[in-house]
Amino acid sequence: MIMASGPDVSVSAQAAQAQDDAGKVHIDAQQLALLWQLAARARTAQSDATLGFTIVNETLSLIPYRQAALWRGEATGKVSAVSGLPHSDANAPYVQWLDSLCRALGRGALAGVDVPPVVGPRAFTAADLQAAAPNVTAEWQAWWPAHALWLPLPGRDGKTLGAVVFARDEAWTASERVLLAELAQVWGHAVQAFGPRPLLGDHARKVLRPGRTQRLALLALVLLCLVPLRLTVLAPAEVTAQNPFVVRAPLDGVIDHLYVQPNQAVAAGTALLGLDATTLKSRYASARKDFDTAQEEYRQVAQLAVTDDRNRLDMADKKGKLDQSAVQLDYTAAQLARVQVSATRAGVAVFSDPNEWTGKAVSVGERILLLADPAHVELTAYIPVADNVDVKPGQAITLYPKSSPLASYEATIDSVAYRAEPTPDGVLAYRVRASFADADAGTHPPLGAMGSARIRGEWVPLIYYVLRRPLTLARQWLGW
Repeated sequence: MIMASGPDVSVSAQAAQAQDDAGKVHIDAQQLALLWQLAARARTAQSDATLGFTIVNETLSLIPYRQAALWRGEATGKVSAVSGLPHSDANAPYVQWLDSLCRALGRGALAGVDVPPVVGPRAFTAADLQAAAPNVTAEWQAWWPAHALWLPLPGRDGKTLGAVVFARDEAWTASERVLLAELAQVWGHAVQAFGPRPLLGDHARKVLRPGRTQRLALLALVLLCLVPLRLTVLAPAEVTAQNPFVVRAPLDGVIDHLYVQPNQAVAAGTALLGLDATTLKSRYASARKDFDTAQEEYRQVAQLAVTDDRNRLDMADKKGKLDQSAVQLDYTAAQLARVQVSATRAGVAVFSDPNEWTGKAVSVGERILLLADPAHVELTAYIPVADNVDVKPGQAITLYPKSSPLASYEATIDSVAYRAEPTPDGVLAYRVRASFADADAGTHPPLGAMGSARIRGEWVPLIYYVLRRPLTLARQWLGW
């Protein structure tokens, strides 16, 4: 008896003990070479169809047989390859008979027949299936010769992935069973490689199977749900001026010219903008003429009142008209002086585009631009209503500017709007104002910088952190 060992071909001790009526197992070097070649072909198969064709056809070089078929699955499987055919037709009568035969064998129709080895090759005839599958044995002679062999294909986990069934006229020898048992190990591994991958649910059912593993998994899940995490929310934010000076329109009119550019530094007294003074100049000229006329009339009445007592009565009326025209003249002059707007303090002019304001009609009190101090800035964030995590003053907030991906700035929330308002993007959000922690050090972000702000809330369990939004949506949908 020749025993082979190595990484590719090995003869199991259990299979080597099988004996038949002729004597002990005999394997020559040529059979071992063919066994190695078939194993290599199975390992290098590129597809499931190629593997099936190799199993049912090329095994003929090692073991003589007339018919062979590959059965995939157990009792509910199907024939996937038949010897002599490139593809098996499930509607063919022969293939349908093979399905019935393999289903009967998969359900254990050979129980008690050819017991050793239990999971190895099992030789059988039509008589062995007479009691368990009489409908199969009735057509046996029409399709098959007398002797057949059932070769289960074991997987890595010990489960049967399928089987190969052979048929021929002569009885099966112990040597042939040993060789086929070794091939079954290789074929089972190759079949499992092309089989479906285990699903996540299968792994979960295996882990949650009643026992110690289940208890440990449930305990780990409970502990994981209780891991504390801090509620956080990301919100769009920008760096705005702190206590800026608002430059408003001093009177109704049309902006004639802006003397500064956006983000331009200006000193106190610098001219910022001018309104169109054409209408005011006309009003001032008319008021000046009315004042001169009233003044001349009052002078004439005053001279006549010295000699004529009746003119003294007109002096009071002329005096009133003179005072009224003087007030109108002073008011028009004051308005004319306000058409030029100057900076009351130093700062940076904050507005968008000068062309948007030139020639635009403005009302008294309308905001035109801001004068901001670059050294005094604050953070303004907008928290969407759906992401609000009960933000309160005093909580920490971190700014991540878009212009500086490696920089971050810490701040502390000063105030939170009590009601949500639409943002320029149309999102309903709460306005949050925060002061930078290092503002005195001069390392705060530049005015106008934009980015994302991370607001840190309270500590909560992981289960609440994960289910917070789904529960909110469920409440809105169910109306809790």
